Amino acid sequence: MKKGFFILLMIIFFENLSAQTYIKGNAVLLPVGMYNGALEAKINDKITIQPEFFVSPWKSFLGKRFQIYYISGEGRYYFKESFNGFYVGGNVGIAFFDIKKWNYLDSTKYQRGYTFLLGATVGYQDKISENWNADFFLGGGTSQGFYHGYNEVDGERYAGGTPWNRSCEWIPYKGGIMISYKLK
Repeated sequence: MKKGFFILLMIIFFENLSAQTYIKGNAVLLPVGMYNGALEAKINDKITIQPEFFVSPWKSFLGKRFQIYYISGEGRYYFKESFNGFYVGGNVGIAFFDIKKWNYLDSTKYQRGYTFLLGATVGYQDKISENWNADFFLGGGTSQGFYHGYNEVDGERYAGGTPWNRSCEWIPYKGGIMISYKLK
């Protein structure tokens, strides 16, 4: 109920913001049960804004922990015109996770916490038909993570003396092909 209400509020907000608004879904991630969606609204002839979400509800994916909930906001600058051609964007977001970090894949350790993300996106958006677009994109930046590390065998923390383990990394954290439908 809360999710539906939130989505309805966002659609109403973006419907009144501009003459053009697109609702989007990532066609690359959907077949593996990960959900990545957004609303992109035109601010002027070359600038758009986009709130975005990503959900990987998997307690385990390919035998490894991979549960992530991410929300972000992004501003985009199109070199031709909004929703057409090459663009660059800046984004900021927060994610909550229960994962096995890349450097712990061969161990019984996993991490649970949150991270702040700040980065850039590059992409290309092309019209498929009158109301449909394809948005090819890749983004990344800095991840400032705060987490507790646990052992899968006994559930105990492996670094119990510190309040939070911290991690700062430069990583790719978004990408794919968004299929977009024009709402207005």
